[in-house]
Formats: sequence, C-alpha cells, structure tokens
Amino acid sequence: MPELLVSDPLAGAALAPREPIPRRIDVTGYDLAAALELERELGVSHALAQVLVRRGYNEPVAALALLEPTERHEPLAFSGMGGALELIERHVADGNRITVHGDYDVDGVCATAVLVRALRSLGADVGWYLPSRSDDGYGLAASTVERLVNGPTKLLITVDCGITAVEQVAAARAGGLDVVITDHHSPRADGQLPDCRIVHPAVGGYPFPMLCGTAVAHKLAEALGATTVDDDLELVALATVADLVPLQGENRRLVREGLRKLAGTRLPGLRALMAVSRTDPGALDATALGFRLAPRMNAAGRLRRADAALELLLTEDDTRAGEIARELDQVNADRRAVEQRITWEAEAIALEMGERPVYVLAGAGWHAGVVGIVASRIVERFNRPAIVIALDEDDPLGPAHGSARSIPGFDLLAAITSGAEHLITYGGHRAAAGLTILPENLDAFRALVETHAEATLTAELLTPVERVDAVVSAGELTLQLAEELQRLEPCGLGNPAATVLVPGARFESVRPMADGKHARFNVASGSSIATAVAFGCDGKVPCADGTPVNATFRLERNAWQGRLEPRLVLRHAQPVKPPPIELLNKFASVQYLDAVLDQMGRELVEELGGGGSLNRVVLDRRGESPLAVLTDAISAGTGQPASTGNVGVLAVCADVPRRLEALQARVGGFALTSHSELADAPGMADRYEQIVVLDPPMTAAAERAVRSGAGYTQLAWGAAELRFAEQIHELEYGLRTSLVTLYRALRERQRVAGEELEQLLRGDGQHARSARLAGRLLRVLTELELVSLSRDPPALALAGAQPTELERSAAYRAYTKTYEDGQQFLKRAKLPQTA
Repeated sequence: MPELLVSDPLAGAALAPREPIPRRIDVTGYDLAAALELERELGVSHALAQVLVRRGYNEPVAALALLEPTERHEPLAFSGMGGALELIERHVADGNRITVHGDYDVDGVCATAVLVRALRSLGADVGWYLPSRSDDGYGLAASTVERLVNGPTKLLITVDCGITAVEQVAAARAGGLDVVITDHHSPRADGQLPDCRIVHPAVGGYPFPMLCGTAVAHKLAEALGATTVDDDLELVALATVADLVPLQGENRRLVREGLRKLAGTRLPGLRALMAVSRTDPGALDATALGFRLAPRMNAAGRLRRADAALELLLTEDDTRAGEIARELDQVNADRRAVEQRITWEAEAIALEMGERPVYVLAGAGWHAGVVGIVASRIVERFNRPAIVIALDEDDPLGPAHGSARSIPGFDLLAAITSGAEHLITYGGHRAAAGLTILPENLDAFRALVETHAEATLTAELLTPVERVDAVVSAGELTLQLAEELQRLEPCGLGNPAATVLVPGARFESVRPMADGKHARFNVASGSSIATAVAFGCDGKVPCADGTPVNATFRLERNAWQGRLEPRLVLRHAQPVKPPPIELLNKFASVQYLDAVLDQMGRELVEELGGGGSLNRVVLDRRGESPLAVLTDAISAGTGQPASTGNVGVLAVCADVPRRLEALQARVGGFALTSHSELADAPGMADRYEQIVVLDPPMTAAAERAVRSGAGYTQLAWGAAELRFAEQIHELEYGLRTSLVTLYRALRERQRVAGEELEQLLRGDGQHARSARLAGRLLRVLTELELVSLSRDPPALALAGAQPTELERSAAYRAYTKTYEDGQQFLKRAKLPQTA
C-alpha cells in the first residue's frame, strides 16, 4: 500500500514559511584500505570508492554487483508458487472467470495490469477490481468478497494486498471461491496467514524478500509462461520506484532493465504519460519515474478511482491513451492544490498541539487521497512521525481513512500496532502505513501511539541527520564524476543518490533565479570554484558572507541549451565548528630563549633525519583541496586501522603558526606538526595511521620522515602550498636579509637581555621569527664575532668587530647549502614521480 509521495521539485506547491530544522552532518568512518582496493580492481574514482565502502560494499565482487546488477532468482523459488500455478492453470483450462483484485496506488495498478495482461495472453477469462480509497479502503474488503461470491468469479487472485485478509479469505472460500494471495506487505502482528495459496517473497522464503507487489505479479506471470513478461518490465520498474521498496539486490536489475525497456516501450499508455509529463524517453532514470510518471498515476486513486490509471496501462489505442494521460495530468494538478490546502491546515493544528513525539492529526473535509503526502510534509517540517486522518464530512461518525509516514530509524508500523485495538484495519511498512478508524476512537488511539513513540524515540532519532557518502573538493566536481556517480542508479530508498561533502567551503556570487524562488552561486574550495544551485530558497543561501561552511550537495548531469554540464544541487550547509587541533611541538613547553639556545647548539648539518623503514602507502592527491583531503583522512581514520594498529591523523605543514589560524577555523580533530619538527623526531608519527602532507617537504630528511613507518601518507599540496613552502624555506635558511635586520636592530640598542632580548629575537609582523631561525641567526653572528652572547642570564651585546663577509661563518655556509639544496628539492616536488 505505501506509495511514492512526491511532487515535482520545480513545480510543487510551496509550503508555509518555516525555520529549517538543525541537522547533524554525519561523516561516518570508512575502511581506506577497502576503498583503495576498489579503486584498483574496479577502476573507480576515490569519490565513488568512498560511497561504496560507506554503504557496506567493501569487496570488489559486492561493489560490482551494485554497479552492474545481475541478480536474478527463478519464480519457483517462492515456496507457494507451485501450488498457485496448479490452481491458476486449472481454472484457465476450465474457462472459469478469474478476478484480479489490486490496489489504488501505482504498485497495485501496475500489478493488476501485469497479471491481467498475462492471463489474457494465456486465453483466460479474466476481469479485475480496484478498490476505491474512500469507499472500500485499503485491501480486500468484506463487501468486495460478498459481491464476488455472488457473481461469476471462481478464482480470486489478489495483487499487492491480501496477506492480512484472514477473515475475508475465509469468507471467500466459504462462498465457493478459490483464492491466491500475491503480496509483499507485512503479515498480521499475530502471525496468522490467510488459508489459501500464497505467493509472497518474505513469507514464501524467496531469496530476495524485498520485491514490490508488481514484481511478485511479474514473477507469477513468468512462471505461467505468459508472453507479456518482457513487455511488462517497464511496469515493474515504475512500481518498484514508486512503492519505496529498497533499490538493492534483484530490484536494481529489474529497474535497470525496465528503464531500458521504457525508453522504447510499446505500451501506448506509458508513451502518452511520458508525453504529458514532458519526460524525455532518452534521459530516463529513477527520478523521472518517481517525480514525473508516478504522481500522475497516483492522482487517479487519490482524488477519484484508480480505474483510469489501469485503463491507461491496458489500452492498445494511442488516441484513448492520450485522452486518459491528459485527464490524469489535470487530476494531478488538482491534487496539488488540494494537498497545499490540507498541508497548511495540518501544520496549523500541529503547531497548536505543541511538541509531540508523534503527530496524529485529523480534519473534516480532508481528502483521503492526499493525506499520505500531507503526512510526509509534516514529517519534513517537524521531524516527527506523522499520522494524518481524513474525517468524512458527510458521515462524521463513520470510518475515517488515514496515512502515516515515519522518520528514519523509527518503526511506524509497530507504533500503529500498539493502538491496533482502536482500529478497524491497518497495514504497511516500518516507514509508511495506512489505517481505518472510527472518529470516536481517535483520542484513545493517539494516546497509545504517543506513549509508544515517547518510549521508543531517542534524541538521536529526533535530530535530522545529513549522511555524507564522500568528501570531495570543488575541483573534483566534474562532469566525469557526475557521470561516474550515475553508475549508482537506480537511486531511491535503500540506495539514495550520493551526497558529497565540500568541507570548509565558501559561497560566493549568489544570484537569484526563477523569479527569486531559487539561487545560483559559486562554491569555492581551495583554489577551485564550482557552480551550484539551491532550490526553494527564496534566492538566498546560508553563510553567503564568506563564512566557512560544511556543505553537502548532489552532483548531477544537467542538459542545458544543448550543453551537458555538471550541476551541484545544495542539500545542506552549516557554519564550520571544528574540534580542537592537537599541536605536536617539542618546544611547546620550552621557553622561547631556551629553544633559541638549543638551536644554537645543534650540529650544523641539521637535516640528517632518520626514522624507520619506508613502508607507508603513498597516495598522491596533489591538486585537490588540502582541506578536503584532510577531512577525508580524518573520516577514514575513524574506521578500522590498517595492520599497523595505528589510529588518527597527523597533518604536516611547513610552518605551524602560520597555518594554524586558517586551519582551526575550518577543520579539527587531528594532530599538527611541522616538517622540521617531524624530521627531528620522526618517531612521533608512529602512532598515526595516516599522515597528510599539507605543504611539500623541503628536504630529503623531511620527505623521509613523512614516509617512515607503516600506514598511509597522503600528499595534499597544490601550487599555492608549494609557493608557501618556498617562502618558508627562504625565510628559515635564506638568512642574509634576516641577519641584516636583526643586526641593525641590535646596533640601535647595543645590549639587550630578558624580555627585551626575547622581543628582539621574536620580531613581529613580516619579520616574526621562529626559535629555530633566531638560533641560526645568533649562531652566524657569534661566529663572525659581531655579537657576544652570555647565557646565564641570557643577554646579547654588540661586539666591537667591524662588519665582515657572511661567508666567513661556517654556520652560514652550511645553512646556505641547506637553502640551495632545498630550492632544488622543491623544484622536484612539482613532478609526481619525485614528489
């Protein structure tokens, strides 16, 4: 029964203004080793590999089964299929009247069409019956059974319903009917099943238990040997998407094959439906099924009867198909208007009720055909499960029909079952359900359901979660990646379209579009810029003032004016609030002057390095946003570590103080050190599974340090980071300018000590000096006898010697050699093979 409750994202009715519910961005950990294996074995990008591993497809075989679905099971795998075939074939052979009883949603209509077409191809005397949402309610009604018993029908076959109709099936059999139930919904809570032949994927032990009703009917038609089986694959695809069954396993193959068939369908009704919905047969995907075709088919069962939708699928006349399709298109437009009015009324009632664990809302004059969509809108606004019930204005005391929708993680069917004693009928899934109730029982039912929800719902469930599939930089958001992500199609329940995170992004150049309803803007990440759109935002996007944001998007292929281009669609954005960064600095607890003196006493050939074996796996991600690489590494580091047993992430840069301010405003949760610190003590990296090299190493020893040990080293610098490293290397080892500046400052004072000495050595602004640099400068000046240094207490005085050539200092010559070597090393850093 649960059906796809959607509206066209560009043409749907606007809802009342509301504040967005704060969301939690969830970047779950993933196994980096598994992702790298998928990249190697399947030739996929790192972004797609992240998606696959985060969704549990760690092994290449499993991942390939998702990307290229081929799962197929024989119809006789249903334990009840043999008995159903024997019964149906006997009635066909005897020429008995067979009635197919369906449902009024897309799945029920498509299932009815599939089985009616199949039985007709076998020469059967077949009729059909679709219940009225308002008159019959969901499922097999007792009044329907009574009519069938008193008519010519000898065999009743249900599709997409019947598994809970224990009493109705008993009455049918008592009246002389044979019955076959084909369904996919949950059985009754007490476990009792109808006493008849049953074809049901879960009840019947089928290897894939998540087929929709139409797929079950399709399997029955295949077992019967119907000639219509191949032509009905498009109906299976449409129903599978519309009925919100998981797009996994065999469902993926069925939808893939159905979409290919639909592009060239021979069914006049589907061709006409695509025409009125402006659906391009050459660009079909699950979104087109769900947002274009399904709502128009559902509209008939919502506001009127579903018979028109079934006639559309069964007719072989192009002219009649066009007439019906246009009628359904108009009914769908009427549905939108009704939906908007009821949504506003339901939201007003919910606001008046105040915060509830679950909203059970009822209103007189509400149309039973759209309350499911309204329930979805209530869930969107309040992030609470919602049950919306339509009271009959003409019969205020008579049965009322309702639909329910849930939030992720909450078993809505269990909540409804807790109040089942007050219901006439009910059924559905964990996420969506339907029910019938007398108005006099509404308050008691609401109280039981609220009690169940209050005891079951947790704060975590009530916080909307934006789940991230992959961390990327703006430079990766290309048409090539958009096309690669299409390999995840069909996307929907159980396999949503990929959500990518651009961390620490900036939104720029916001331009309203579509009369101010939507917005177009730029997303800046590192040195790259991508173009994005935001729908339904009144022409505004959050944090357009340049504040760093963590932003999630869907990446699509967009055909526009004959061009094919990537399009980013904004899903969620929030200001960055990163955790702290752990600073690894051996001088952190040492006084500045002590660090200066320590540097002066070091060997002239400082950069000897050391460390263990070079066993780290090196991942070359240069040219991507270093922030994205770092964020990805942090999320991968929360998964299972490699065989090293190490955990966590160590970022290495050219200069910690100069990098820290920008980093801590955008990202956190990792350790940070400099190349020089790590080269001095390479063992500090041993406890980290991953090293992210933000700036290129400036010496061979620094390069060795980032590769020493076991785990992963990710190279994350680009052109800007290379220039920064060159500037830092110039500052630290190109000493001539710094020596002149320090000497002149000292000459003005003659002698300094204590705080004044520290201030002189530290410098400020563009002349700020690290303790390492200050120690080198003093080493050279003292060797040249231009200054004299007393150590206890530290004091510095101008000596009597005259200025001389710097090259007289052995230290200066050694530092100059290090400087020149570093320049050559950084030039080689531009080349991937020497990086």
